Amino acid sequence: QVQLVESGGGLVPAGGSLRLSCTVSGRTFRSSAMGWFRQAPGKEREFVAAISRTGVSTDYADSVKGRFSISRDNAKNTVYLQMNRLGSEDTAVYYCARSATITTYRYEYDYWGQGTQVTVSS
Repeated sequence: QVQLVESGGGLVPAGGSLRLSCTVSGRTFRSSAMGWFRQAPGKEREFVAAISRTGVSTDYADSVKGRFSISRDNAKNTVYLQMNRLGSEDTAVYYCARSATITTYRYEYDYWGQGTQVTVSS
């Protein structure tokens, strides 16, 4: 069984930074691409960022390019999302997820974490 546990969410002022972490149990992490998604109230869950198995390839939603950075530490079975210059539009529940290959499509992710709330105050 693969389990994903996010942490690092919280309340941050506009312009601030947060780093989210997602730790994955099981032996599949090194063979998995990982992604971050977010869902704001009343909105669809949307793609934020993804990283390949080795970390060589990354992909970002246009709305976060230049502000967010995804990385991974395969020795720790953990993927990170560094979020800088946060704005109110970034307020959402953030989810990490696992996929076989790097992709922006949510339906290609088969395991999901429970989510962590990020609230940006203006």
